[in-house]
Amino acid sequence: MSQVPSNHPQESGKTAAPPSSLPNQAPRPRLPEGIVGLVVFSVVGYGVGSQLSRLGLDPVVYGLVFTALSGVAGIAGFAAAVLLRIRSLSPFGVRQTSKRWLLIGVGAGVVAFVVKGLAVLAYIAITGDSSTPQTVYAEAGSGGVLSLILATLFLGFLTPLGEELIFRGVIANVLLRHGPVFGVVSSALIFAFMHGINIVFPAALVMGLVGAELLRRSGSVWPAVVVHVVFNLPTVPVMVLAGMG
Repeated sequence: MSQVPSNHPQESGKTAAPPSSLPNQAPRPRLPEGIVGLVVFSVVGYGVGSQLSRLGLDPVVYGLVFTALSGVAGIAGFAAAVLLRIRSLSPFGVRQTSKRWLLIGVGAGVVAFVVKGLAVLAYIAITGDSSTPQTVYAEAGSGGVLSLILATLFLGFLTPLGEELIFRGVIANVLLRHGPVFGVVSSALIFAFMHGINIVFPAALVMGLVGAELLRRSGSVWPAVVVHVVFNLPTVPVMVLAGMG
């Protein structure tokens, strides 16, 4: 996989070899993995999500299920992509990384969180659209301490894991075959469009750009997961405190 740099020092002090030079390296993910992953993600995420409102669930229960759904859909899409042909995790970026890259992920997450706020404000100023589809997250956390904890865990950890596995582990790796700029930008745009054209779009675009670039540079999906955790973790508590639920 060409996106793994050959000049980044690892914790052992040795230079990392490009995955293509490693013995018995599994095939790199290609378009079929990307298509299958996105189809499964969409069926589980949007298909199941569209049916939830018909069940007459309590708003807090509905919110919790909905909040967990994106992470579950991402894991399902990732699993389908892996099992399609390659059946190995390493080509999808699920490989060990250094503490240095994880710390970079924390710092990048803080920066991305600030930039996200500015990007959302710019979007509102340009379009006049301040509506958000994410009030359901506040509803999920508005049922008391337990629901607040569960909603925060789902959005702050499960969602980053699932979405990074599918959108960076699969989609970005597929598109990075065509060059770093194309891979990073196009995968970020796909990620953003999957969130719809609303105030979440610019936030998702920022997350997608940062996550894909960290994947490209580190060769591992875990720094991007860390960024996403930092990016998402405050969301539910802030929305609940703001009375959005």
